[in-house]
Amino acid sequence: MAAAARVYISIGSNVDRERYVTAALDALSGWFGELIISPVYDSEAVGFDGSPFLNLVVGVETSLSVAELSQRFKRLEADNGRRRDVPKFSARTLDLDILTYGNAVGRIDGVELPRGEILKNAFVLRPLADIAPKEVHPVCGKSYGELWREYSTGQRLWPVDFNWQGRQISSAAG
Repeated sequence: MAAAARVYISIGSNVDRERYVTAALDALSGWFGELIISPVYDSEAVGFDGSPFLNLVVGVETSLSVAELSQRFKRLEADNGRRRDVPKFSARTLDLDILTYGNAVGRIDGVELPRGEILKNAFVLRPLADIAPKEVHPVCGKSYGELWREYSTGQRLWPVDFNWQGRQISSAAG
């Protein structure tokens, strides 16, 4: 069995958002047990005109391969109504992306690691910096906390109240 790796996963939804984010958290918890969960953010759609998204990042420990994770996430997205026969930038019930897999760099099992969106999108970087501020991006060598402090695009996001499994995991008060 392979050694366990820390994996960070982004979760997003802009269709029946609370329902699908909850479904993702339930599935991830069932597969991996204890989750490290960032605050949940409301963010504008990027790349297209659409309803706002709920976004967050979850950290897990797993010995599953990148390919196995990718297959599970695609199946979970499909089981929750994600359509792949629509334009890339369009509304979606559920979007899960592997952001990092330990310190892996490069294209692994068809997945580019670390995911480029970390450095481009506030809705990925901010929640990652919230739960892993001292961890270092394996390519640029800066911590996620430092990257967030230096981040300066016009993308805006807001923390929201979010409850999961009977407890508040996110607060609009930030």
